[in-house]
Amino acid sequence: MHSPAHAVVSSIAVTLPEWTRAFLAAQPDCHSDAERMALAIRLAQENVARGSGGPFGAAVFAHGAPRPLAVGVNSVERLGNAMLHAEVVALMLAEARLGSYTLGAPGLPACELFTSCAPCAMCLGAALWSGVRRIVCAAKREDATELGFDEGPVFPASYRYLEAQGIAIEHGLGAAEAREVMQRYRERNGLVYNG
Repeated sequence: MHSPAHAVVSSIAVTLPEWTRAFLAAQPDCHSDAERMALAIRLAQENVARGSGGPFGAAVFAHGAPRPLAVGVNSVERLGNAMLHAEVVALMLAEARLGSYTLGAPGLPACELFTSCAPCAMCLGAALWSGVRRIVCAAKREDATELGFDEGPVFPASYRYLEAQGIAIEHGLGAAEAREVMQRYRERNGLVYNG
C-alpha cells in the first residue's frame, strides 16, 4: 500500500463515483434554495446507499441557475485522500469547469455552495478561498460530531469572519433530512475516518 520512500507522487485524480452521471441526469431542475439543498442531501443519501463514501453531499450553483456547476460527495475512503470532503470536491470541480482558480473572478456568475452539513474547518477555509458568495448548510456540525467526526476549530467567529468577507451564510435548510442520512450511515456502521 505504501510507495517506496524515494518515489514521488506527481499527480492525483479527483473523480466522482460512477453512479453520479446517471443520478444527476435523472434529477429535476432546481428552482429554489430548498430544491438545491434537496439535491445536496440526495447526493449524500446516494453516497451512503451505494457504499461509496460518507454521509455528506454538496453542490455549487451559479446564483439562480437550475442546474449545478458541479457536485461533490465525500470521497475520503473511496479515493484514499483525507482532503476529499464533499464541499472540497464540489468546489474543485466547479473551478475546473469554469477554468478558474477562483469562483469569484470578474465576469463569472456569483456562485453558491449548498452542503448537507455545516462545513468542517478545512471545508470552511476552502469555501472562503474558493470565491463563493454564499454558503447554505443543512445539518449542524454537532450532528457530524455525534457520529464521531472531528470537525476541527469552527467557531461562531469563523462564520463572522466569512460574513465580513462578503459571504452570506445560512444554516438549517433541510437539516432534518440531512440528519436522517447521517443516522442511516451510523446504522450501516459507516467508517468514521477522522474521529
